[in-house]
Amino acid sequence: MAINWQEEVNSRKDELMEDLYSLIRINSVKDLGNKTDDMPVGPGPAKALHKFLEIGERDGFITKNIENVAGHIEYGEGDETLGVLAHVDVVPTGDGWDTDPFEPVIKDGKLYARGSSDDKGPAIAAYYALKIIKDLKLPVSKKVRYIIGTDEESGWYCMDRYQANEKMPDFGFSPDAQFPIINGEKGIATFLLTFPNLDTKGNIELKSFRSGLASNMVPGNATAIIAADQDLNAIEVAFNDYIKANGLAGSAEINGKEITLTLVGKACHAQNPALGVNAGTHLVNFLKDLSLDAAGLKYVATIANFFHLDPAGKLTGINHTDDVMGELTSSPNIFVYDQEGDKTLALNVRFPKGTDADAIVKQLTSKLDSVNVVAEPGVKGTHYVPANDPLVVALLGAYEDNTGEKGAEKTIGGGTYGRLFERGCAFGAMFPGREDTMHQANEYMYVEDIFKSAVIYADAIYRLIK
Repeated sequence: MAINWQEEVNSRKDELMEDLYSLIRINSVKDLGNKTDDMPVGPGPAKALHKFLEIGERDGFITKNIENVAGHIEYGEGDETLGVLAHVDVVPTGDGWDTDPFEPVIKDGKLYARGSSDDKGPAIAAYYALKIIKDLKLPVSKKVRYIIGTDEESGWYCMDRYQANEKMPDFGFSPDAQFPIINGEKGIATFLLTFPNLDTKGNIELKSFRSGLASNMVPGNATAIIAADQDLNAIEVAFNDYIKANGLAGSAEINGKEITLTLVGKACHAQNPALGVNAGTHLVNFLKDLSLDAAGLKYVATIANFFHLDPAGKLTGINHTDDVMGELTSSPNIFVYDQEGDKTLALNVRFPKGTDADAIVKQLTSKLDSVNVVAEPGVKGTHYVPANDPLVVALLGAYEDNTGEKGAEKTIGGGTYGRLFERGCAFGAMFPGREDTMHQANEYMYVEDIFKSAVIYADAIYRLIK
């Protein structure tokens, strides 16, 4: 029988938004400072997981909680299992919000909130797609497991624990990227660069430098504290000239023999660093021209000379391009410098087929004198599902039939749960032509896109399990 998926979604709009609001209002940023044995990634992500499973139980689904870090909602029977994987954790909010990030606000048709587009909005849309199939009692030949994670934005500890306790579905998709489809994902690695212990004394000393909130976010703010015996007004004037010349914002505050410099750029997702303005590399680019102490100068000059305005990694020689998966991206995202303590940089790299983390470490080490380079745990390799795979064909069919637009395969630098399956893709929920505000201040998703994605997901899921 023909099913009008649009009508089914329309009849559930109010209920869908009410459930989405209840999820958004939970601050589910990873919080290791308040973690417990029962909540290993913090209380917020666990609370969001509980809320999602509670919604599933309310609607009559079979649910299971895995160690308060992951869970699933199950429906149907069959020899094969379709997996739908979403996450309820969110990245830190940062500065620059016009509204409370955890109080949903609709303005001009856009739902503003942290997680509205990444990934709570798409997650609820996909959940309602499955709920519609259940409500209609449609015949199915496969089981569906809707899996919820709580640590997608950082270490994927949630999926490590899920896979240790549960058998993974046979194939599936993650509603955590873009339409029409993402069937290729670049490898992802974060490299920790540790700088040498050199002399920290001089006429001008770098006391501290901080920039960055997460390894997968281009930093929107950076702060440096400098101490000097000389007149600090000249540094203030030079700094103000620099930010004006580069179209940036910032401030300088003199307190005795110290000056605090704050620079404001534009945060964005590290999968496409060219969309942002890296406050950290801009500030070191200014500082490199000061007569800093040896340790401070080594830190800022190295980063400025090898990483500033270089999203393709050409300055370090790690650049690489694959005909199908595209080019490598390089993004320095967490800067930590203490005069008598740590001096590090976390570099996030998204790489296509043809290179890997070992090759990148080798190249960075050869290029950066006296800097120790290691790949941090959690390196993800490249992932690709051919365009003629039945999974890709079905998902693109659902997209095309419900939008009237032609779909095509695509590779991204973002890492989604889709890569957890050998046959796994990312599928929506950002539509072509929409602004990507994931990981940024004032993150939003068009309300109509939430409903439209639910329509596509319902059609897609049913095609795969009927």
